[in-house]
Amino acid sequence: MQESWLHHIEQALGEKLGKKVSIESLNTLSGGCINHASRLETNLGFFFLKWSQGGNADIFLREAEGLLEMAKAGTELHIPRVYLAYDKEEGLPPLLLTEFLHPSEESPLVLDEKLGRGIAQLHRFQAEKYGFENDNYCGSTPQDNRWNTDWVDFFGQQRIAALLNMIEQTRELGSADLAIYDQLISRLPSLIGHQPSASLNHGDLWSGNFMQTARGPALIDPACYYADREFDLALMAMFGGFGQRVWDAYREAYPLDEEWRHRHDLYMLYHYLNHYYLFGGQYGQQALSIARQYL
Repeated sequence: MQESWLHHIEQALGEKLGKKVSIESLNTLSGGCINHASRLETNLGFFFLKWSQGGNADIFLREAEGLLEMAKAGTELHIPRVYLAYDKEEGLPPLLLTEFLHPSEESPLVLDEKLGRGIAQLHRFQAEKYGFENDNYCGSTPQDNRWNTDWVDFFGQQRIAALLNMIEQTRELGSADLAIYDQLISRLPSLIGHQPSASLNHGDLWSGNFMQTARGPALIDPACYYADREFDLALMAMFGGFGQRVWDAYREAYPLDEEWRHRHDLYMLYHYLNHYYLFGGQYGQQALSIARQYL
């Protein structure tokens, strides 16, 4: 990272905290597949910094909005405090500066229970409509978050159809496949079968986006919007990584109806399509297989 960027961060963070800030070191962190990430050591302690040198200029503004919205829910989860979030500005890349999360020494079982209960509390934080205040991103994929009073329409048009339109522009998607997806979208009213509460969803809730920290289980890298809470649960199950105690604690805090498993794979469809859009490969066939099973 350029010295001029660090000088700007020192000044902006100092103004935010009302104290002089001096950056002492910058240590690169691994794990991100889209953005750069570092631990910033200062005279006031550690901070987490990530930035992008390409892609969506407003991605960190949208991420910051998600973190702030989850913090409003007042759950047992720890949501990292946002200090700075920039769109691309003259001389600076898009960047996000938050508190640095230190690992926990508490029992994993205790933390799993807090995580499950905390996600349930997040889902109890609800709105009158589906969507969010701004469009945002799942990974680097744009998401249409226009407010909608109909969940089936939101899921069918603003998630599945919108993503299929993007895939058509970059990857192989034949007319026969599109016909299957069109048929699926037309059947969504009976397949989904309910108008759920518009719960605050993390939006990208896989195991890489939660951390067991010294301040409790934390959620990071959100793609927030208000939706059927089962949408988050589908991604949690898609790649695993959440222990049984997480699921048990969730259901104890916010029971699920008997039909939720029927919708499970249906909601996973969005994430398989998103992975196909981002990465290609076999995700396309996996998405098509899910679509076929509901026809």
